[in-house]
Amino acid sequence: QVQVVESGGGLVQAGGSLMLSCIVSGLAFDGAFMGWFRQISGKEREGVSCISRRGIWTYYTESVKGRFTISRDNAKNTLYLQMDTLESEDTAIYYCAVRQNGPDSWCLTRATADYWGQGTQVTVSS
Repeated sequence: QVQVVESGGGLVQAGGSLMLSCIVSGLAFDGAFMGWFRQISGKEREGVSCISRRGIWTYYTESVKGRFTISRDNAKNTLYLQMDTLESEDTAIYYCAVRQNGPDSWCLTRATADYWGQGTQVTVSS
């Protein structure tokens, strides 16, 4: 049984930082294409960032480029999202997502995830 568990959300002031973590079990993590999505209230869920299986290639939606950094530790089955210079527009529920096939940039396409985490709330106060 595949489990995807996020942590690290919370309340932060604008300009602050948060790091999200996602631990995956039940599949070969180093063979999985990973990504972060978010859902802002009243909007559709959108891809934020994704990373190749070995962590060499990273992809970001335009609004977070230069502020967010995705990374993974395959030895720990863990995906991270470092979020800096947070803005009120970043307030959303953030989801960790797993896809067993590529491409590396899948989260920025119409490709869907095979597994989702339960989501973690990030609230940025202005």
